[in-house]
Amino acid sequence: MTSPVLNVTQWLGQLDAGSPEAANELFALLYDELRRIASARLRRESPGHTLSATALAHEAWFALAAQTRTQWQSRNHFLAVASTMMRRILVSHARGKQADKRDAVMVTLTDALPVAGTGQEPELLRVHEALLAFEAVDARAAKVVELRFFGGLELEEIAEAMDMSLATVKRDWTVARAWLRRSLSES
Repeated sequence: MTSPVLNVTQWLGQLDAGSPEAANELFALLYDELRRIASARLRRESPGHTLSATALAHEAWFALAAQTRTQWQSRNHFLAVASTMMRRILVSHARGKQADKRDAVMVTLTDALPVAGTGQEPELLRVHEALLAFEAVDARAAKVVELRFFGGLELEEIAEAMDMSLATVKRDWTVARAWLRRSLSES
């Protein structure tokens, strides 16, 4: 019997070749994982968010399936890109709501990314802007934050997806959290 990870890798290769069957198989194999990531992202959103985990997972899937220039390397690579897509979808959604209502969308940051000790939840857009600023300072560490916080990947999964040592990922995670904590407490 072939392992699910091997199946995913094989289907990803066929997806690169444009196989519609591969897209269907991948969706079936990775749907639960995409929903898990989406659910984790939405738990950090304010109550009553208009996107459901299902809608977020589906929007991310459609964006991923439309990728034509990405060479999928592994399940973790695919899920890392899915995490990035979900982040972009949530940021876009927050900007749209902000433009419509001029109301900030709040997001709870859990222990994954502790920030200012004010007791207030930073807004998703503030976190996004701070992460963009940090990306100019250290792009690799910013990617670690994105995969950890927005993607819900464990440090070991990030190391595999980014082809880095676990020690480097831990170091980047520590530096990034400190930088973002300081940045968000100043704004």
